[in-house]
Amino acid sequence: MDDELENIKKKKLLELQQQQMLSQEVAEEAHEEEFEEQKKAVLRKILTTEARERLGRIKVARPEIAENIEYQLIMLAQSGKLKNKINDEQLRGLLSKLIPKKRDITIKRRGF
Repeated sequence: MDDELENIKKKKLLELQQQQMLSQEVAEEAHEEEFEEQKKAVLRKILTTEARERLGRIKVARPEIAENIEYQLIMLAQSGKLKNKINDEQLRGLLSKLIPKKRDITIKRRGF
């Protein structure tokens, strides 16, 4: 009888722990979604439509660079250093500074 009761207690404890973990995961996802929405709202305020489209394309190709740019732009906006919206040309200027230049590699073959 005691073994049965102990097993039921263990099962209940395990279920409670799983429910708690699940609720924490849901809360974290909700927090992440809220953060992403806030980030999008700030970017809408500081970027022109063309610049947002370019940033979206960059996010598909190079997500780590796009995220870096987004954070830098948000920091500039929060510090009050941005007076006007950033247009596509200005964004390309920022990108040229952040994205490393590709080196052309040429292979020369020697005749035997």
